[in-house]
Amino acid sequence: MREAEALRAAYDGVTAALTPLSPMELLAPTRCHGWTVADVVHHLTSDAQRALVALATPADGPATRTFVTYWRSTPDPAPDWASAERAAAASAWAGRRAASIAREPGLLVESWAETSAAAVQAAFAAPHAFVATQGHVLSTPDLLTTLATEAVIHHLDLLLGLPAAPDPAVATLDGLLALHGGVRPPDWGIEDYLLKGSGRLALSTPDRTALGTSAGLFPLLG
Repeated sequence: MREAEALRAAYDGVTAALTPLSPMELLAPTRCHGWTVADVVHHLTSDAQRALVALATPADGPATRTFVTYWRSTPDPAPDWASAERAAAASAWAGRRAASIAREPGLLVESWAETSAAAVQAAFAAPHAFVATQGHVLSTPDLLTTLATEAVIHHLDLLLGLPAAPDPAVATLDGLLALHGGVRPPDWGIEDYLLKGSGRLALSTPDRTALGTSAGLFPLLG
C-alpha cells in the first residue's frame, strides 16, 4: 500500500534523525514552542501508539473524515487570542510533564523506535477498510496519510535542513487549499510549504500576494 510506504518513510526519517543525537542534543529547543527534542519525541510516540489502537479498531463506513478534512473538522471560532495562548501553553506544559517521566532522554528515542516500527508493521498488515480514531471514522489509507503528514512536519520541527518530505504531506496541504479554490505558489519549496502550511513560518507580504484570498486559510493544519 502506497500510504503504508509513506508512513514507513516518514517514521524511518524521524528515527534516522534522532539516533545519532546525544542526550544533551535531545534537550535542544525545537520549532514547537516550549518543547525540547525529547518532548516532541514523546508526542510522536503517543501518535504511533494511537496508530496501533486505530488500526486495531475497525469501524463501519462510510468515513466521516478524509485525510484532508481530518485537519478541519469544525469551523474555526472567532479568535480569542488570550484564551488560545493559554490553551497552547497548557498543552505544551502537559507535553513536557509527560515526557519528563522518562529517566533520561535516550529512553524516549528507544520507545519511539520500537513503537513506530510496530505501527508501520501494523499499517502493512491492516485488514480493515475503515477505522475509528479521535471520534472520527477514516479509511485506513487516509489514516496512514494523516500520520505520515504529522510525522514529516514534526521531523522539520526537530531539525532544520532535512531532505525533501514524502508526497503525502504535500498532498494534504494541496487538498486543503483546493477545497477553497487555492493552489500552492509555484516558487515554494517543499520545506517552506510544510512550515508555512503548519504555521511554523509566517506568510510574507509576497506570499500573501501570491496566495490572494487563500492566504486567509493559513495555517492549513489545525
